[in-house]
Parts: sequence; structure tokens; C-alpha cells
Amino acid sequence: MARVMYRDAVRDTIFKEMQRDENVVVLGEDVVGGMGTAGGPEAIGGIWSTSGGFYEAFGPDRVIDTPISESAIVGAAGGLALSGKRPIAELMFADFIGVCLDQIWNQIAKFRYMFGGKTKCPAIIRCIYGAGYNAAAQHSQAPTGILTSMPGLKVVVPSTPADVAGLLRQAIRDDDPVIFMEHKALYGLKGEVPDDDDYTIPFGHARLCRAGEDVTILASGMMVGMAEKAADKLAEDGVGADVIDLRTTSPLDEEAILDSVEVTGRVVVVDEAPPRCSLATDLCALVAEKAFASLKAPPVAVTPPHTPVPFARELEGAYLPNPDKIEAAVRKVLAYNS
Repeated sequence: MARVMYRDAVRDTIFKEMQRDENVVVLGEDVVGGMGTAGGPEAIGGIWSTSGGFYEAFGPDRVIDTPISESAIVGAAGGLALSGKRPIAELMFADFIGVCLDQIWNQIAKFRYMFGGKTKCPAIIRCIYGAGYNAAAQHSQAPTGILTSMPGLKVVVPSTPADVAGLLRQAIRDDDPVIFMEHKALYGLKGEVPDDDDYTIPFGHARLCRAGEDVTILASGMMVGMAEKAADKLAEDGVGADVIDLRTTSPLDEEAILDSVEVTGRVVVVDEAPPRCSLATDLCALVAEKAFASLKAPPVAVTPPHTPVPFARELEGAYLPNPDKIEAAVRKVLAYNS
């Protein structure tokens, strides 16, 4: 297995799938990069360096620089998908889903249902999300929960390069619309990726990152690494934690979550989004409803406060969940009625 960065796993997987299937096309702002500049095509290859070499290899009909219009990007992706293509649309920042919410929520997510199952919409919308870059309130949000709430969408949140490769390949080959959430602070993360060009990870199958019998910690994306660090620290004191990487939030692997809670009786949910009406509150409600008899303590959520993401480095650090906050939450549920 090769050891690659998260961003390279994104690029390499899309490149190989474009080689395999001529119906796969890429579109978005600056996905070519440099068009019309002195540097020419490939001057930057996208601001996240996830599309370098695409234009040269596949040409302008399959690698399309778009205007700065998210509604046009996602609308075009929906049309391409209905026409037999497999478009991969990039939203440079996930925060901009508000601009194309009708195209995502009322159109792409509803096509199969509204047309009575007579059509399919194999469109992927890559959303680059998350804090940690000091990009301020309009470029640092985590709208995973908002998108997860929309019926008709599959929502994927990879936390490692290997999961990027397996889940992204699965998404490209899927016949339904997929929101693929890429955390910008993970792009430099390195990890081993299987060499198999058919390596896929089925949706709805969570990953057990750490195993223990005292508490269940649920996380996704960048929060998984923080949960693992907290679990390793707790293990030094003899506290065993199941750390579950959700991988996909729609479909959700409820079985893995509930099986773990049945053993541990305690749950800590870590989410990068603010707490009101969030993925964290949804998971806490799921556990309370379906595993109440197994609980030894109320579920606890570790989230940012209900505020916009701060710009200042110190404030952003205080805003985000971290291993210390997760450890404190675990000790809180362990102390309940002890």
C-alpha cells in the first residue's frame, strides 16, 4: 500500500475513475486553474490542489472551469447526471451551499422520487468544509448535519486517506446523489491507501477505530482523530473507549452505534457544528430512544458553542472540540451515579 496525503487520495481516485469511465466529468471554480492567465491551464489546478493534471489528460469537455456561481455548478451537475454523465461538482467552500440549496434540496435530492424511480442522478457534490484554517465565519462551517437532514442525499464524511479512496470511488460509481465532505484541515494528513483500483467502502458501514467497554465515542471527519487522541489518553488510566468513525451520516450505521452502546452504556458524541438541531443532537436522541435501557448515564455532546466560527486563531482554538474537551466529557459520563 502506498502512503499518500488525504488531498492526493482525492485527486488520484478521481483521476483513475475518469480513466476508467469516460462519463465521469469534473466541474467547478478553478478546477482547471490558470485559464486565461499567463500561466495557462494547470497554473494552480484548483485552490486545494485536488485536480492537477486533469485538464491535460482529459481536456475541456470533461474538466470544466465554471463561473463563480454555485447554483450554476450544481444545476449543471444535476442536468449532466440526468443525461447519463457522472459529474463531480466541487463547492470550493461548503459554506456556499446556501447559494445552491434549491438545486441540492429540491432538485437533485428529489429527482428519483419525483420521477417515480424512472431516472437516476449519479451526481457528486464535493464540499470542502471545516474550521482550523482561520478562514472566519463564512468559510469555516461544517454543514454536515444540514445536508444529512435532506432525504434523497447520501452524505459521506471521510477521515483518512484510505477512506477517501474507498468512499469516493463508491460515490462515483453510485447511482444516487452523494455529498462528499472533505475537511480542509485534513488535506495534509498522510496514511496508507490500498493499491487496488476497485477498492470501495460500502456506505452505511462505520469504522471501529478504538475498542473498549467503558464508553462509546461517536465522531466523523476531523473529529475522529481528536476522539482517538482522547481515547489513547484515557487508556493510560485504564478507561476503554469504543471510538466509532461514522464514515457516512446518511445512510447511518445505527447497528454499530447501538451495539456499542449496549456494551458500554455511556455515549459521547463529538461534532464540529454548533449544537442546536445538529448531528450531535440527532445521535444523542437516537441513543436515548433506541438504547435507553442500556444507558448508565445521559448522552453527552461535545460541540462548539452556538456562535459563528471566530476568525482569531486563539478564539477558533477555543471554539472547536479538542481531545481535552472529549476526555472531560468521558470522565463526566463515567462519574454519573458512580
